[in-house]
Amino acid sequence: MTDFAELLRTYRGQVDAALDRWLPSADDEPQKLHQAMRYMTLGEGKRLRPVLVYAAGTAVGVESVTLDAPAAAVELIHTYSLVHDDLPAMDDDDLRRGKPTCHRAFDEATAVLVGDALQVLAFEIMARDEKLVVDAAMRVRMIAELAVASGTAGMAGGQAIDLAAMGRELDLAALERMHRMKTGALIGASVRLGALAGNPDSATLGALTQYADCIGLAFQIRDDILDDEGDAALLGKTPGADRARDKPTYTSMLGLDTARRRAGELHLKALDLLQPFGPEADTLREISAYIVERQH
Repeated sequence: MTDFAELLRTYRGQVDAALDRWLPSADDEPQKLHQAMRYMTLGEGKRLRPVLVYAAGTAVGVESVTLDAPAAAVELIHTYSLVHDDLPAMDDDDLRRGKPTCHRAFDEATAVLVGDALQVLAFEIMARDEKLVVDAAMRVRMIAELAVASGTAGMAGGQAIDLAAMGRELDLAALERMHRMKTGALIGASVRLGALAGNPDSATLGALTQYADCIGLAFQIRDDILDDEGDAALLGKTPGADRARDKPTYTSMLGLDTARRRAGELHLKALDLLQPFGPEADTLREISAYIVERQH
């Protein structure tokens, strides 16, 4: 069995190479914009979403080279969201992935344009990459999958609810709905895009979709725990930011111990959903464990 850490490095290296190929050269005009796009995208980052694309594809028998396009696309969507979330009009953060945020390293206007450009590049890759060996109907379906997860029914809508919730009390159901949109939708799309490249049957896709829902929610719970007790050097961003903004979180609502138990329950449920799969889904199993144990 391949070592999980080694496999993560392999997948991260593979998507980084794809991103480097697709991102404009820093020497091309407009240079400042292209430099900022590369600054935010390349280098540090967990690359969890592209790793999920590769892992889900592997679980249904897809060659990893076929998955470079959706892997790169979900990372670009994720990075664009971070650039915009960090802006003064949103979360006003100074640190991201262990270095100054885009608007601090460059300026606010450039950061807005970086987010815009990364988002549309994601869809260009999905539309044009020749290594994505699927028929035209499936390519359109995959593009739509990413669009829905990124829009008002997913990530953008969840962020809007998050901003509106500052200083307000939410019940647990509303909090989970917000996080399933803001964080879980793109994680779910990552798993589904990898699986869709293999044209799976409905039962297989359904099990992987439910698995993604579990790990997406567990990821956000772990994020809330780390915001309470994480170390800035490990996190690569400033801890305690959600408390300072009076945002509702799992830990503020349930306490640390209950939040940890909830993440553990979601991990066990995710593993149960993978029972019909053989060892080809071992990376998905490892990712679920990684999500609830990570320190950054």
